Amino acid sequence: MRMIQAEWEAPFEPIYHSVGFNYPTMPVITFEYPGRVQRYQWGLMPHWVKSVSEADQIRTQTLNAKAETLFEKPAFRSYVNNRCIVLADGFFEWMEFKKKKYPHYVQLKGGELFGFAGLYAHWTDKETGELMRTFTVITTEANPFMSRIHNIKKRMPVILNRDQWSKWLNPSLSKEQMQHMLTPCSDEAMQAHTISKLITTRGVDTNVPELHHQFDYPELHSGEQFSLFDA
Repeated sequence: MRMIQAEWEAPFEPIYHSVGFNYPTMPVITFEYPGRVQRYQWGLMPHWVKSVSEADQIRTQTLNAKAETLFEKPAFRSYVNNRCIVLADGFFEWMEFKKKKYPHYVQLKGGELFGFAGLYAHWTDKETGELMRTFTVITTEANPFMSRIHNIKKRMPVILNRDQWSKWLNPSLSKEQMQHMLTPCSDEAMQAHTISKLITTRGVDTNVPELHHQFDYPELHSGEQFSLFDA
Protein backbone atom coordinates (compact mmCIF):
# COMPACT_ATOMS: atom_id res chain seq x y z
CA MET A 1 0.00 0.00 0.00
CA ARG A 2 1.21 3.51 -0.79
CA MET A 3 2.94 5.23 2.12
CA ILE A 4 1.85 8.77 2.99
CA GLN A 5 4.58 11.39 2.59
CA ALA A 6 3.44 14.47 4.50
CA GLU A 7 5.13 17.84 4.90
CA TRP A 8 4.85 19.88 8.10
CA GLU A 9 2.95 23.13 7.54
CA ALA A 10 5.11 24.88 10.17
CA PRO A 11 7.84 24.00 12.68
CA PHE A 12 6.44 22.00 15.57
CA GLU A 13 8.03 22.10 19.02
CA PRO A 14 8.58 18.65 20.59
CA ILE A 15 5.86 17.61 23.03
CA TYR A 16 7.28 15.42 25.79
CA HIS A 17 4.16 15.49 27.95
CA SER A 18 0.81 17.20 27.82
CA VAL A 19 -2.51 16.75 29.58
CA GLY A 20 -5.58 16.22 27.42
CA PHE A 21 -7.73 18.47 29.60
CA ASN A 22 -5.45 21.37 28.63
CA TYR A 23 -6.54 20.76 25.01
CA PRO A 24 -3.01 20.82 23.58
CA THR A 25 -2.22 21.41 19.92
CA MET A 26 -0.97 18.25 18.22
CA PRO A 27 0.34 17.27 14.76
CA VAL A 28 -2.47 15.81 12.67
CA ILE A 29 -2.92 14.53 9.11
CA THR A 30 -6.48 14.73 7.75
CA PHE A 31 -8.10 12.90 4.83
CA GLU A 32 -8.62 16.28 3.13
CA TYR A 33 -4.90 17.11 3.14
CA PRO A 34 -3.00 13.81 3.37
CA GLY A 35 0.22 15.51 2.28
CA ARG A 36 0.26 18.03 5.09
CA VAL A 37 0.83 17.81 8.85
CA GLN A 38 -1.41 20.43 10.47
CA ARG A 39 -2.04 21.82 13.94
CA TYR A 40 -5.23 20.59 15.62
CA GLN A 41 -6.41 20.89 19.21
CA TRP A 42 -7.28 17.84 21.25
CA GLY A 43 -10.95 17.65 22.23
CA LEU A 44 -13.44 17.44 19.38
CA MET A 45 -15.92 20.33 19.08
CA PRO A 46 -19.02 19.31 17.03
CA HIS A 47 -20.42 21.84 14.57
CA TRP A 48 -23.71 22.05 16.46
CA VAL A 49 -22.08 23.48 19.59
CA LYS A 50 -23.50 26.99 20.07
CA SER A 51 -20.98 28.75 22.31
CA VAL A 52 -17.47 28.61 23.72
CA SER A 53 -18.80 27.74 27.17
CA GLU A 54 -20.81 24.84 25.74
CA ALA A 55 -17.79 23.76 23.71
CA ASP A 56 -15.62 23.70 26.83
CA GLN A 57 -18.12 21.38 28.51
CA ILE A 58 -18.38 19.08 25.50
CA ARG A 59 -14.61 18.83 25.02
CA THR A 60 -14.05 17.19 28.39
CA GLN A 61 -16.07 14.27 27.01
CA THR A 62 -14.64 14.16 23.48
CA LEU A 63 -10.92 13.73 24.10
CA ASN A 64 -11.42 10.05 23.30
CA ALA A 65 -14.06 8.20 21.30
CA LYS A 66 -14.83 4.52 21.87
CA ALA A 67 -14.56 2.47 18.68
CA GLU A 68 -17.58 0.42 19.75
CA THR A 69 -19.95 3.44 19.82
CA LEU A 70 -18.57 5.76 17.11
CA PHE A 71 -21.62 5.36 14.91
CA GLU A 72 -24.04 5.93 17.79
CA LYS A 73 -22.76 8.88 19.85
CA PRO A 74 -24.08 12.26 18.62
CA ALA A 75 -20.71 13.96 19.07
CA PHE A 76 -18.96 11.48 16.76
CA ARG A 77 -21.38 9.90 14.30
CA SER A 78 -21.39 12.99 12.06
CA TYR A 79 -17.60 12.80 11.75
CA VAL A 80 -16.89 9.14 11.02
CA ASN A 81 -15.82 10.18 7.52
CA ASN A 82 -13.62 12.96 8.89
CA ARG A 83 -10.80 10.60 9.66
CA CYS A 84 -7.37 11.75 10.72
CA ILE A 85 -4.06 10.50 12.04
CA VAL A 86 -2.60 12.00 15.21
CA LEU A 87 1.17 11.66 15.11
CA ALA A 88 3.08 10.46 18.17
CA ASP A 89 6.03 8.32 19.21
CA GLY A 90 4.71 7.42 22.66
CA PHE A 91 1.94 7.88 25.22
CA PHE A 92 1.36 7.55 28.96
CA GLU A 93 -0.76 5.10 30.87
CA TRP A 94 -1.21 4.13 34.52
CA MET A 95 -1.06 0.76 36.25
CA GLU A 96 -2.83 0.20 39.54
CA PHE A 97 -1.16 -2.05 42.13
CA LYS A 98 -2.23 -2.32 45.77
CA LYS A 99 -4.32 0.84 45.45
CA LYS A 100 -1.39 2.86 44.13
CA LYS A 101 -0.90 4.02 40.56
CA TYR A 102 2.32 3.78 38.56
CA PRO A 103 2.91 5.78 35.36
CA HIS A 104 4.25 4.06 32.25
CA TYR A 105 5.61 5.37 28.99
CA VAL A 106 4.39 3.23 26.09
CA GLN A 107 5.86 3.06 22.59
CA LEU A 108 6.15 0.87 19.56
CA LYS A 109 9.37 -1.13 19.63
CA GLY A 110 12.28 0.96 18.49
CA GLY A 111 10.44 4.17 19.38
CA GLU A 112 9.24 4.61 15.82
CA LEU A 113 6.66 7.20 14.81
CA PHE A 114 3.07 5.97 14.65
CA GLY A 115 -0.41 7.43 14.32
CA PHE A 116 -3.43 7.31 16.57
CA ALA A 117 -6.65 6.78 14.63
CA GLY A 118 -8.78 9.88 15.08
CA LEU A 119 -11.69 11.97 13.89
CA TYR A 120 -11.66 15.73 13.40
CA ALA A 121 -14.12 18.62 13.28
CA HIS A 122 -14.03 22.32 12.50
CA TRP A 123 -15.98 24.78 14.65
CA THR A 124 -16.33 28.53 14.18
CA ASP A 125 -16.85 30.91 17.08
CA LYS A 126 -19.75 33.07 15.89
CA GLU A 127 -18.70 35.95 18.13
CA THR A 128 -15.07 36.20 17.03
CA GLY A 129 -15.06 34.33 13.73
CA GLU A 130 -12.17 32.16 14.96
CA LEU A 131 -11.96 28.74 13.33
CA MET A 132 -11.17 25.91 15.76
CA ARG A 133 -9.62 22.76 14.31
CA THR A 134 -10.17 19.91 16.77
CA PHE A 135 -9.83 16.13 17.01
CA THR A 136 -10.54 13.08 19.12
CA VAL A 137 -8.46 9.91 19.56
CA ILE A 138 -10.28 6.61 19.06
CA THR A 139 -9.84 3.92 21.71
CA THR A 140 -10.49 0.19 21.72
CA GLU A 141 -10.23 -2.75 24.12
CA ALA A 142 -6.70 -3.29 25.35
CA ASN A 143 -4.51 -6.08 24.02
CA PRO A 144 -2.97 -8.40 26.67
CA PHE A 145 0.16 -6.24 26.93
CA MET A 146 -1.81 -3.06 27.60
CA SER A 147 -4.27 -4.90 29.86
CA ARG A 148 -1.40 -5.46 32.30
CA ILE A 149 -0.66 -1.73 32.36
CA HIS A 150 -4.08 -0.11 32.05
CA ASN A 151 -5.37 -2.86 34.29
CA ILE A 152 -8.59 -1.24 35.53
CA LYS A 153 -10.40 0.07 32.46
CA LYS A 154 -8.33 -2.04 30.05
CA ARG A 155 -8.52 0.36 27.12
CA MET A 156 -5.91 1.60 24.66
CA PRO A 157 -5.73 4.01 21.72
CA VAL A 158 -6.04 2.59 18.23
CA ILE A 159 -2.48 2.64 16.85
CA LEU A 160 -1.89 2.67 13.11
CA ASN A 161 1.44 1.75 11.55
CA ARG A 162 2.60 3.87 8.62
CA ASP A 163 1.50 1.29 6.06
CA GLN A 164 -2.09 1.67 7.37
CA TRP A 165 -2.29 5.46 7.15
CA SER A 166 -3.37 5.80 3.54
CA LYS A 167 -6.12 3.21 4.03
CA TRP A 168 -7.46 4.97 7.13
CA LEU A 169 -7.57 8.28 5.25
CA ASN A 170 -9.20 6.79 2.16
CA PRO A 171 -12.56 8.59 1.65
CA SER A 172 -14.14 5.41 0.24
CA LEU A 173 -13.42 3.33 3.36
CA SER A 174 -16.62 1.48 4.28
CA LYS A 175 -18.08 1.18 7.77
CA GLU A 176 -17.09 -2.48 7.88
CA GLN A 177 -13.53 -1.74 6.77
CA MET A 178 -13.29 1.06 9.29
CA GLN A 179 -14.46 -1.14 12.14
CA HIS A 180 -11.98 -3.82 11.09
CA MET A 181 -9.15 -1.30 11.56
CA LEU A 182 -10.33 -0.17 15.00
CA THR A 183 -8.72 -3.06 16.83
CA PRO A 184 -5.75 -3.27 19.21
CA CYS A 185 -2.31 -3.62 17.69
CA SER A 186 -0.30 -6.74 18.50
CA ASP A 187 1.53 -7.23 21.78
CA GLU A 188 4.73 -7.97 19.91
CA ALA A 189 4.82 -4.46 18.47
CA MET A 190 4.84 -2.69 21.85
CA GLN A 191 7.27 -1.81 24.60
CA ALA A 192 6.90 0.14 27.85
CA HIS A 193 8.69 1.15 31.02
CA THR A 194 7.77 2.82 34.30
CA ILE A 195 8.58 6.51 34.72
CA SER A 196 8.80 8.92 37.64
CA LYS A 197 5.70 10.31 39.30
CA LEU A 198 7.08 13.70 38.37
CA ILE A 199 4.37 13.46 35.71
CA THR A 200 1.76 14.54 38.29
CA THR A 201 3.85 16.98 40.36
CA ARG A 202 2.16 20.35 40.61
CA GLY A 203 4.12 23.49 39.84
CA VAL A 204 6.74 21.57 37.86
CA ASP A 205 7.25 21.69 34.11
CA THR A 206 6.56 18.13 32.94
CA ASN A 207 7.07 18.89 29.24
CA VAL A 208 10.72 17.82 29.45
CA PRO A 209 12.56 14.84 27.89
CA GLU A 210 13.66 13.62 31.32
CA LEU A 211 10.07 12.61 31.98
CA HIS A 212 10.52 9.69 29.58
CA HIS A 213 13.44 8.22 31.52
CA GLN A 214 12.92 4.86 33.17
CA PHE A 215 12.22 4.95 36.90
CA ASP A 216 12.16 1.69 38.82
CA TYR A 217 9.59 0.73 41.48
CA PRO A 218 10.91 -2.33 43.41
CA GLU A 219 7.42 -3.34 44.56
CA LEU A 220 6.47 -4.07 40.95
CA HIS A 221 9.22 -6.71 40.82
CA SER A 222 8.20 -8.39 44.05
CA GLY A 223 6.72 -11.47 42.39
CA GLU A 224 3.20 -10.33 43.26
CA GLN A 225 2.86 -8.25 40.12
CA PHE A 226 3.64 -8.82 36.45
CA SER A 227 6.86 -7.06 35.53
CA LEU A 228 7.22 -5.52 32.10
CA PHE A 229 10.95 -6.03 32.33
CA ASP A 230 10.78 -9.80 32.77
CA ALA A 231 9.85 -10.36 29.15
